[in-house]
Amino acid sequence: MPADVFFMDLTATSRENLPGKLGRLLKKAGIKNILDKNDHTAVKLHFGEQGNTAYIRPVFIRKIIETIRTTGAQPFLTDANTLYVGTRSNAVSHIKTAIENGFSYSSMDNAPIIIADGLLGKSETPVPVKLKNCEQVYIGSEIMQAGALISVAHFKGHELSGFGGTIKNIGMGSASRRGKLDQHSNVSPKIKRKTCIGCGECAAHCPGEAIFLEDKKAYITKEKCIGCAECIVRCPTGSININWNQTIPVFMEKMVEYTYGIVKNKPGKCLFINFITDIAPKCDCLSYTESPIVSNIGVVASLDPVAIDQASVDLVNQQPGLPHTELKTCLAPGEDKFKGLYPDVDWSHQLAYAEEIGLGTRDYKLVKLKTLAYKKS
Repeated sequence: MPADVFFMDLTATSRENLPGKLGRLLKKAGIKNILDKNDHTAVKLHFGEQGNTAYIRPVFIRKIIETIRTTGAQPFLTDANTLYVGTRSNAVSHIKTAIENGFSYSSMDNAPIIIADGLLGKSETPVPVKLKNCEQVYIGSEIMQAGALISVAHFKGHELSGFGGTIKNIGMGSASRRGKLDQHSNVSPKIKRKTCIGCGECAAHCPGEAIFLEDKKAYITKEKCIGCAECIVRCPTGSININWNQTIPVFMEKMVEYTYGIVKNKPGKCLFINFITDIAPKCDCLSYTESPIVSNIGVVASLDPVAIDQASVDLVNQQPGLPHTELKTCLAPGEDKFKGLYPDVDWSHQLAYAEEIGLGTRDYKLVKLKTLAYKKS
């Protein structure tokens, strides 16, 4: 049976602005059916790295908070600390970055920010899953203790999973530092000596101190590598690569298993939202934002984490690619934009595996929200 995925485009009128339309979308998607009075509700989002501008605008997050409050639930904003070195690698700088990016206590309708895995990313809850790759997964404790979960993901491209949506926002984003390391542990980067210019960017940003320079070339000590892939996105010449065919499917499967570990412990208490806007080619963890690969599309919401990601991929692929971006091929409507960005990554594997283990279905029905007509003068 297909899952309902509710969709709003970005048209607005004098009768209803976009935040108002978003509130109506959440009600159509069933937010009042999953929340009870006094539910501590984790609103899992990405606050944006310092310098990044593609994250979801705070005005929309505030509307989500306001809509949650109409049910009597108690929302809080959350994310887990990063594995790589940046402005969100510990709770102090993470909250500081969130506030600087517009997510303050006052601007969020008095909803607090609570970092899911504590000060240094070590506050975690082991959750048994007994799946193909993981016997148990390690999730930020504050997310596991919450009574309900609202995932709010910015949909975009991603270097390892092809795209990042609901599954990545939950599975990778909610994991403790130990959990993130567990998911990345099979990813082993390699440096192409011919094109390496010895700039040292990879070594400077390696959280495991696994990279060193010798004779103006970078080298990786495999024993120290934590598999975070930070070096890949830092390299200005594209000289660091991964053996995609052997390791990426396992990475995706682990990410899905982590999502499963969270969702299965909150039956009937989860809602998933994807903002298909500012669709950048890479993750919001970068300290800058590249040009979007297609025009803004809208917002989708669903009770099914697999259906919503499948629908989001399809909506992006239906669009024509924008010129002068990182997307150089597959520009025509109907062509696979994420395959165009990352030809060696089979993004569909994460959705096929998620469906296989019972996380959700790829079969969906897109329910379009009608734009309210203009008010008559």
